[in-house]
Amino acid sequence: MLRTPEVLRRTGGQPVKSIVFDQATIAARVEALGAEITEAYPDGDLLVLGLLKGSFIFLSDLVRTIQRPIQIDFLVAASYGDAKLSSGSVRLLYDPETRLEGKHILLVEDIIDTGKTMQRLMKLLGPRHPRSMAICTLLDKELATEIRPELRFVGFRAPPAFLVGYGLDHAENYRHLPFIADLE
Repeated sequence: MLRTPEVLRRTGGQPVKSIVFDQATIAARVEALGAEITEAYPDGDLLVLGLLKGSFIFLSDLVRTIQRPIQIDFLVAASYGDAKLSSGSVRLLYDPETRLEGKHILLVEDIIDTGKTMQRLMKLLGPRHPRSMAICTLLDKELATEIRPELRFVGFRAPPAFLVGYGLDHAENYRHLPFIADLE
């Protein structure tokens, strides 16, 4: 477990196993993703939809690197309820107020495990007639056992660990960390 004074101070005294992606590495990759997104959407309205709560830090940093006009809105989706495993159905707890019709939609997520939630969200949003829809995720765990939606923009391939920091939480803790760490 990492017990450096800085890590212990930021985690409230709770050690973490390792820092998987440090602050500088994350910042460089987010900057590169912003450049990729800017190049991919040379025209048309671009609406960036962040999935709350986990994506808020990543989304905040990402949108400041996109060098073109954009709109921003959020989604809150529930697929777990009180269970530890996804129920398989997705409910929108907060539906974006922005019209999607005719716009490029970029769904931004913090981490994708199996991709089931994103697959269902794309089916829910598709009938609203966006010009295009794509997914940007900071982390891809690549755990899908079934066909999953294409991830057009991926920050990092994630190790099979329980990750916290940079928006990722454990029981609503650790989101504020400027790095991504293995909690186990």
